[in-house]
Amino acid sequence: MSKTGVAIAILAPIGVIAVFGVGGMAVLSALKPTPEMAEAAPRALSVFTEPVVRQDLQLVVRSQGEVKPRREISISPQISGRISYVSPAFIDGGFVRRGDVLVRVDDADYQLAKVRAQSQVASAEQRLFREQAETELALQDLEDLGISDASPLARREPQLAEARANLDAAKSQLRDAELALERTIIRAPFEGRIRSKDVDVGQFVSTGQALGRMFGTDFAEVALPLTDAEMGRLGLTFAFEETDETPGPVVRLSADVAGQTRIWNARITRTAAAVDPQTRLISAIATVADPFGEGASDGMPLAPGLFVSAEIEGRVLEDILIAPRDALRGKDQIFVADEDDQTLHIHTVSVIYSDDNGVYLNSGVEEGDLAILSPVQAPFDGMRISLSSEDDETDADSDEA
Repeated sequence: MSKTGVAIAILAPIGVIAVFGVGGMAVLSALKPTPEMAEAAPRALSVFTEPVVRQDLQLVVRSQGEVKPRREISISPQISGRISYVSPAFIDGGFVRRGDVLVRVDDADYQLAKVRAQSQVASAEQRLFREQAETELALQDLEDLGISDASPLARREPQLAEARANLDAAKSQLRDAELALERTIIRAPFEGRIRSKDVDVGQFVSTGQALGRMFGTDFAEVALPLTDAEMGRLGLTFAFEETDETPGPVVRLSADVAGQTRIWNARITRTAAAVDPQTRLISAIATVADPFGEGASDGMPLAPGLFVSAEIEGRVLEDILIAPRDALRGKDQIFVADEDDQTLHIHTVSVIYSDDNGVYLNSGVEEGDLAILSPVQAPFDGMRISLSSEDDETDADSDEA
């Protein structure tokens, strides 16, 4: 037998044995029972919480508006003529007191008119004296003649009445001339500040022409637009007007002026007459007394045109539940953590209102409930959670660092 045949004879039995061995192992492996895989318990969601507290609450409403003077007028002459004098205080930004002379109109023509009127009065008086004397003579003549039923004309009654009327007319013309002369001097009608000046010496002005504008410095006002709900928080009505018995809400006005935040104290003194048809809001009028004096903020006056923010103190709500602002889900839900069994519970709450500081509730949670602040995906009642503390968050941040 050749060497090749001998090798085949030796290896063939070995190959058969190997094939059967592998096949047997495969069969045994297939017959072996597969162990059951245990399901991993769901991992509890780690959440941060803050307790719900109960306390009294001072409601605050925020708004904003532009400062305006309570009164502002256009300065106009009641006569015409050439300007002969302009006060140094009659300039943009000038302060004036009530009665201060702002402008004088050349009064030469008006002085002459007064003299003519005085002359007419004197003539009318002389005619009246003469008519009175003639009337006395006529009555004496009628008495001497024994005439008792003489006509009014014979008794000179119409002539006397005409003379008296002429005197009254002459005096009226004199008064007109005196008024016109007085009106050549234009005075400040109240204490205030000049906003603009549009006249100078030598200029001819006509009756009613605008010479400038001035506003009063006794009161400054800010119209603060409010919603109906905000009016309710402040306890205001559409017809509110401050009185000694019903003082208006306190207002804190603020604005950044000259690099500093300035504060002015004000009060709501009344509401606007009507709802704005464009915005459907109604304005409450905040008033600051003496805005250029005692009402100024550390010497900074509340100037017209300044845009200010306002915080209005409203009603005080007693024994109100307050939860963190981040705890409110949607419009009326808060997730509460059960500290004992580490589960989440969904509470429907009655919200009074909310702001950046918190959400204010009537019901739905209790004082001491742990409101969940962390975001929760697909929440359900009884969901397993794990309560975390600020210390845990600090430690985690330290580990990451």
